[in-house]
Amino acid sequence: MYITKNKSKDIDVLKGSCGGDGEEELPSSSKTKNVYLPIETFWLPPSAEATVDKLKGGGLGSKLLHPLGLRRLSRGSLKRAMEEKYDPKDEEAVDKLREMLFLDGQLPTKFNDYHTLLRFLRMRDFDTTAAKDMFLKFIKWREDFRTDAISKGFKFEEKEEVKKWYPHGFHGVDKYGRPIYIERLGMVDLNKLLQVTTLERFVKYHVYEQEKTLSIRYPSCSIEAKKHIASTTTILDVGGAGVSNFSKPARYLFTEIQKIDSNYYPETLNRMFIVNAGSGFKILWKALRAFLDARTLAKIHVLGNNFVPELREIIDPSNLPSFLGGNCCCPEYGGCLSSDRGPWNNPAILAMVQVLSSADETYDNEKESSLASQDTRLDYRKIQALEGALAETKKKIEALETAIEDTKLILKDLTRHIEDLRT
Repeated sequence: MYITKNKSKDIDVLKGSCGGDGEEELPSSSKTKNVYLPIETFWLPPSAEATVDKLKGGGLGSKLLHPLGLRRLSRGSLKRAMEEKYDPKDEEAVDKLREMLFLDGQLPTKFNDYHTLLRFLRMRDFDTTAAKDMFLKFIKWREDFRTDAISKGFKFEEKEEVKKWYPHGFHGVDKYGRPIYIERLGMVDLNKLLQVTTLERFVKYHVYEQEKTLSIRYPSCSIEAKKHIASTTTILDVGGAGVSNFSKPARYLFTEIQKIDSNYYPETLNRMFIVNAGSGFKILWKALRAFLDARTLAKIHVLGNNFVPELREIIDPSNLPSFLGGNCCCPEYGGCLSSDRGPWNNPAILAMVQVLSSADETYDNEKESSLASQDTRLDYRKIQALEGALAETKKKIEALETAIEDTKLILKDLTRHIEDLRT
């Protein structure tokens, strides 16, 4: 659901406090932007009857707007099966974008599902043309960056060493069922990090993890929660971080990852909590905010040392590491950030997701052939439409010619009548 501009409100970028006494507030942003509810808000599980009716119903227009509709259970169809009901305005906007892409011959066989298209629409304030341009740049980037190859075959052997100098990882889910991602930025040692990897490999690793989140973590969380999950709750522990942490390599890494996430994985962030923000981070934050778009800023809450009550409002203590005020230590993994704990590691759920993913690959090949034949039919329909318009124009010309002939006869009679009067 989106809120119109006349109902948009100021972005509350920073709330809470900063500093040791927990009373000093960081300055908020003065930018304004449309505010949207979470992308999962309007999900409702479909009934079996509704799914059957959807499969049976729909004429040619429906097939054009949803050319890749539910045909068999696959990763794509799993997503669609779990998003049966959504806001009518959002659905209308998605249909318009899908139709625009399809009629231009630019609708890909992948990434055409409801929520993927909705992400780009939300990121561009439901400007269909701008969303289409952003979406096509995303498809082009995937080709240029070879994202599919990274998601299937990238090996980050230095991962454990990297985590020593850049502590980060997924750990559990929030109370809604979204995966939780955590970083301890105050403990990052970039010099030692660059001794075990390169910035370029780290960026590829980040893309690999984003792809894993979309293809495995979100579907697994959706199965576990029995509702559609499509975004992440992030916690950044910045205790000890300051201006000295924002070196040239750090700026490159931050801006590159931010660009990728904002342009190619939009609207995957539910909320971000920046905790243990001290006076040193206040200065750094002023520089960092300049790199973030207004919509991302709207989801960020910068907190001081008294952050535990707010985190526990949305995360159960069993899913919070002890260093964030929770009850978990994950000693068997050497710490919570090395565990990658979550439904995506449940063997039964993971097996289900993998089967669906495998079925989806087969289905995608069928969709390519289907779209090719649909493109041919679309060209034929365009020709028919042009022929129809030409025939209609000919009729109008004939009618006009008839009217001209009638006018000539009337003028001839009028001229004869005038001549009779003169004589």
